[in-house]
Amino acid sequence: MSGRTFLVTGATGTVGRQVVARLSGVGTSVRALARDPRAVEAGDGIVAVAGDLTAPDGLRASLTGVDAVFLVWPFDTADGAHEVLEAIAEQARRVVYLSSATPRDGERRVEEAIVDSGLEWTFLRPHVFASNALRWARQISEEGTVRAPYGAATTAPLHEHDLAAVAVRALTDDGHAGASYRLTGPEALTQAEQVRIIGEVIDRPVVWTETPEETARQELLAQGWPPAVVDGVLRAQAELVTTPGPLTSTVESVTGAPARTFRAWARDHARNFLAGGPN
Repeated sequence: MSGRTFLVTGATGTVGRQVVARLSGVGTSVRALARDPRAVEAGDGIVAVAGDLTAPDGLRASLTGVDAVFLVWPFDTADGAHEVLEAIAEQARRVVYLSSATPRDGERRVEEAIVDSGLEWTFLRPHVFASNALRWARQISEEGTVRAPYGAATTAPLHEHDLAAVAVRALTDDGHAGASYRLTGPEALTQAEQVRIIGEVIDRPVVWTETPEETARQELLAQGWPPAVVDGVLRAQAELVTTPGPLTSTVESVTGAPARTFRAWARDHARNFLAGGPN
């Protein structure tokens, strides 16, 4: 591992910062790319670099001597992806791309561009992030009640630490080229069960209160969500009531360690639910 250098894009995001920390922990040289490098958490072997995926020419300096790249593509379309991948391929031989379980058109086109780039590639396809539960933080802190539809919607929430652990294996080890990893947590839970677990972890009574779909729809629209996105989210949740989301053992098969439970994730983020949001 000594002497190898990795570039992590989205280095200040929920997943990217975990990838940076894990790479640093195994003694590699890590370049953490961020628009504001001051937001990058310090650590051994971590170099914060200013960069923007919309400016591939400026990105080239950050890529000099890099062996592999963790790529987070934060845009709705694949515009500019070919140029970024050309810059990556000039230096690196491997890219690990954070995709999704059901890639949208932009994500699919980025995947196609990666395959065409000639780089070794691995796609990470997480299903549902445990961190989605943070949307309930204010209600839990202020009311002890989560009011939403589809409490019976069932998924296997994934801890961001486990996603990062898989990413680091794919970045640093051979044998992952051409793999598309479907990633979930280790247990299927309804939304109502997740809320109950959060309450147990923070030692406060927290309940799920079922509300009509239209109420939730109007609230999301009032928050500025596009109507098509709102309808898609609510439709997906309704489907998860009758057809639970998948459950995979990929985290353990790749990393050798069992995926963390939702309860473990809730413990790691208990302060957020006590404070009513990120702190």
